[in-house]
Amino acid sequence: MTDYDAVIIGAGHNGLVCASYLAKAGKKVLVVDGRSEPGGCASTREFTPGFRVSDCAQWLSQFDQSIIKDLDLKGAGLTTGKAKATISLQADGNHLILEGDSITGAGVDSADQAAYRDFKNMVRRFAKLMTTLYRSRPPKLVEQNWTDRLTLIKLGIGLKLLGREYLRDLMRIVMINIYDVMNEHFSNAALKSAIALDAVTGTNMGPRSPNTVFSYLHRATGEHLGQSGTTQVMGGMGALGRSLAAAAEKKGATVQLGSAVAAIVKTEDRVTGVTLTSGETISATLVISSADPTTTFRDLLGYDQMEAGMAKRVEHYRSRSGTAKLHLALSALPTFNGLSASQLSERLVITPSMDGMETALNPMKYRELSELHTFDISIASVEDPSLAPSGQHVLTAIVHYVPYAPDIGWDAGKPKLLNHLLSQLEVYAPGIGALVTASELVVPSELEASHGMTGGNWHHGELSIDQALMMRPFPGSTQYATAVDGLYLCGAGAHPGGGLQGLPGRNAAKEILRRGVLS
Repeated sequence: MTDYDAVIIGAGHNGLVCASYLAKAGKKVLVVDGRSEPGGCASTREFTPGFRVSDCAQWLSQFDQSIIKDLDLKGAGLTTGKAKATISLQADGNHLILEGDSITGAGVDSADQAAYRDFKNMVRRFAKLMTTLYRSRPPKLVEQNWTDRLTLIKLGIGLKLLGREYLRDLMRIVMINIYDVMNEHFSNAALKSAIALDAVTGTNMGPRSPNTVFSYLHRATGEHLGQSGTTQVMGGMGALGRSLAAAAEKKGATVQLGSAVAAIVKTEDRVTGVTLTSGETISATLVISSADPTTTFRDLLGYDQMEAGMAKRVEHYRSRSGTAKLHLALSALPTFNGLSASQLSERLVITPSMDGMETALNPMKYRELSELHTFDISIASVEDPSLAPSGQHVLTAIVHYVPYAPDIGWDAGKPKLLNHLLSQLEVYAPGIGALVTASELVVPSELEASHGMTGGNWHHGELSIDQALMMRPFPGSTQYATAVDGLYLCGAGAHPGGGLQGLPGRNAAKEILRRGVLS
């Protein structure tokens, strides 16, 4: 007799969502995680005394509202703030403000305003279509089963309802890059780069890179998953992780923190449990991993426990990243040129032109530090004063185009890069450097170490066409079940991919229950 029906590796948001749905169905579920707090990338940390930061993800924009309702996360303590506008900061203080379907500032003319409304309408149609796939297991096109047929039928109906013109546009743009699409639709450089930023966020790509339109549409699905714009989680992103853990435990799952998995146990032809770093072995009918695919197969299972073709696919799975996090403790609220104090609670972004973003990408390819970076800034303490001491503030920023391992090394590279980033902020917020009482720069290799994400990749693998939908993460493991009997995936490396959606965890649980493997 096994100890559990299912043991889930990792108490990130997807692992906890999966646990909740399985426990809700009456299954005996254990979630194990080496960290002391639940949530994985949805976590909050005190990086210096009195100042708490969302240490990885900082915005909630894609989480499926049906999961929030199903698991009663609000009853478990989840509270979100107001919907944020995106303000693209300009050096002259004439900032570009994107809010809903409207844009103002930065010299945007009426033609671009009209084009933006049309573009948003087109994207909404495409993203709505994508939710059909995102809320279902990815269909295998060659298999004859009614579940996949039904998904494809729904997709076909959705494509038909798009209409001929939109279908033609979708087929044309989905395989090209965001750089060309922006130039087709808009003339304003600030507008083009602000939109392009959302296509490269969390990736290892520039605007000219293939697959960037798909990456942009991936982010846009959040609007059609019921999320009302970009918001912050009150109390920091860790409040989401804690609410998910509370919901899972309320439904009967056991969440065991401080218990890292050392290995997945395979007995003869199937997985039978896990061994913890403490030496304890836990048996289970199924092992479900919310860790990234490389960690799951290479590090926890081992290449010797799988056939050679699968080992090769794991080895060639791409998980590169150029994303870092900047954390600043501030003695007072900074002054940004052209912004009111209340506007500092919005999502603030700094991005060079699209060509500048390409220029920033190039040095990173060669393990060098870039001179240009993009910033996605949250001053969360404006809306949530609990995150910093009274009268003080905390600023976090997602920073792109940071190499994993620069040739000069991070001992020399990190102080240099930190000073450079602060000087870039000074252009928009003069005097901010004098307000900094503590700082922290978390580079991709450190995100890898602290969150167990190969390459520091937040998406648990690049979001490209060949690693998406019915190809994610790779053939043989595309419907949450893997080629290794008894081993399933439920993390961001499974369909539909990265971002705080909760759908990989939900879909995996529903697929397991549908198959009846825990009956």
